[in-house]
Amino acid sequence: MKKIVVLLALVFITILSSATFAAEPIKIAYLAGLTGEFAPYGRAESNAAEMAVNEINKAGGVLGRPLELVIYDTKSRPEDAVNAVRRMIESDKVCVIMGANTSSINLATAPLVERGKVPQIGTATTNPLVTVDENGRVRPFSFRICFTDPYQGTIAAEFAKNTLGKEKAAVLHNIGSDYAQGLREYFIESYSKLGGQVVVDEGYRDADVDFRAQLALVQKSGANVLFLPGLGRDMALIIKQAREVGLNDLEIVGGDGYGEFMNDIAGQSMIGTYWITHTNMDDPNMAPVFKRYEETFNEEAKEFGNVTLAYDLTYWVADAIGRAGSTDGTAIAKAIEETKGLELKHFTLTMDPATHNPHNKPAIILKIGDDIRSHYFMTVEPK
Repeated sequence: MKKIVVLLALVFITILSSATFAAEPIKIAYLAGLTGEFAPYGRAESNAAEMAVNEINKAGGVLGRPLELVIYDTKSRPEDAVNAVRRMIESDKVCVIMGANTSSINLATAPLVERGKVPQIGTATTNPLVTVDENGRVRPFSFRICFTDPYQGTIAAEFAKNTLGKEKAAVLHNIGSDYAQGLREYFIESYSKLGGQVVVDEGYRDADVDFRAQLALVQKSGANVLFLPGLGRDMALIIKQAREVGLNDLEIVGGDGYGEFMNDIAGQSMIGTYWITHTNMDDPNMAPVFKRYEETFNEEAKEFGNVTLAYDLTYWVADAIGRAGSTDGTAIAKAIEETKGLELKHFTLTMDPATHNPHNKPAIILKIGDDIRSHYFMTVEPK
């Protein structure tokens, strides 16, 4: 289905639809972790982007030209992402970069896209510093389609304290993750303001697989809710081990680092856990997209959140290039920044030019059911 050429430890894929165009294609890029720890997310996103590009080209392309999708593998590492982005800009001459889905990667690539004047839009890059630097200056070529850590951290705190009614919280976080650190910080701040008590705040490292020492502290503390601001595998292992050591009544809440593959790792231990994210498998607007994804790639759209974000992001990019009327990166960045009322599949997008964040994007809370699948629980609208 895809032709893959390994080049300088990067995976490079060029995708065009079967439509016939006389005009030169418009090159756009996708930065995805196709291998490494975050591969389930990355593969879902690159597949969804490919599917959207093919649909757009079959409908006539953009500015009378086909889109050509260039995909590089980050191997889920910032250093590989930096090499990939450098090649995208200098060799492939792309006009816009989509992805990646982790904050640490887009923080690493931000100086490159600003220097090269090529806009980059992250999918699940929730750390505020991805789009606004430490001095409060908006990064002119960095954007996101997701909400931010302060927003989801606050939602998680309010949900744990007010909806679940839990007074004592524990937090376990990856000390090497920009995403986890940001989300942890805002949860603790908001939960404490609400009158909750954070009784455990423990870290772990990327390579850790045994979390029983941290869970013993949680057990001893009397915490009745555990907040996990992590990504994928580590959270699944923590949840599995929490149930194994007897923390069966402990409520567990996490952010948008949730992935359906976690259910395969933790099994029944996942039942009853809650996750704050951007969309849900039950969304009727996304149902036709998920169906086409399954037909196209002969697999379920299991990481439905990543599929949704990447699919809608690709249509947003096509819209921005069309409004810019140009493949100039600065013009496209301006069009991205000025997006207003764009009807995407999972929400209506208006950008905040001061932050390069979506304005008032709602959050979805999922709950894992007895079938060990995620299900819609509630929507949280911005205040």
